Amino acid sequence: MFVCSCFGITEAQVKRHAEDGACTPRQIASACKAGTDCGSCVRRIQAILGRGACPRRELADQGRPVLSSVPGNPDAAGADAVAAEAA
Repeated sequence: MFVCSCFGITEAQVKRHAEDGACTPRQIASACKAGTDCGSCVRRIQAILGRGACPRRELADQGRPVLSSVPGNPDAAGADAVAAEAA
């Protein structure tokens, strides 16, 4: 079932990104663009994310990058590089 018809993103894709560490609608948007056009799917994304525990919620709460393993997210690589430089 489509969650975001603007970009053709399915519920399964949102769940996969969540399993890979996307814990918020903004992180889902960074991973696959869902919620960045008309915005009508953001509440649906919130509902999907609210159904299960986020495996990397602790990292997100600490402000640390959590999307390094999401394929196709160019920003994640940069965030890891910045984190590595800061360490």
